[in-house]
Amino acid sequence: MAQLSVMLDILEKIIIKMVNGLGRILSVLLLLMVLNVSWDVMMRYLFHNSSVGMQEMEWHLFAVIILFGISVALKDEGHVRVDFLFDKFSPRKKAIVNIIGTLFFLIPLALLIFGGSLEFVRDAYETHEISEDPGGLPFRWVIKGMIPLSFGFLIISAIGYILQNVRKLREIK
Repeated sequence: MAQLSVMLDILEKIIIKMVNGLGRILSVLLLLMVLNVSWDVMMRYLFHNSSVGMQEMEWHLFAVIILFGISVALKDEGHVRVDFLFDKFSPRKKAIVNIIGTLFFLIPLALLIFGGSLEFVRDAYETHEISEDPGGLPFRWVIKGMIPLSFGFLIISAIGYILQNVRKLREIK
């Protein structure tokens, strides 16, 4: 039993490191998005020149930040929930609610989106889908591929969140 506990603690730490690394990557992407938007605004209003590709890159960066940011928000307990009720719970009840909510709501939804988006990505890849706008970005499957990838990562993050709450339960006893 002690060996299982140690293995779960190691797995939790590995997942936390992965999610923290993802958070650092997302912070760089956010900086790149800000620079992209600034460049686009400067080009549009100072030089009356605009690029559809740059505008689409803004949307793509924003999508990646939001999709993968869900995993970081979960780890940091920044996700949406009914806090005015949750805050009144004991630490033990909070951990139990987090485990049950993650197991029965978050993971099934993430699995549904993960599985449901695979064909969506495959279709974009097989048809060589590109932007409808002249000057837009090619390879639409890449940004669409972020959907199953991010929800797969969310499942990993959710497992780490469950382990974190199991550890809290063990510490409370």
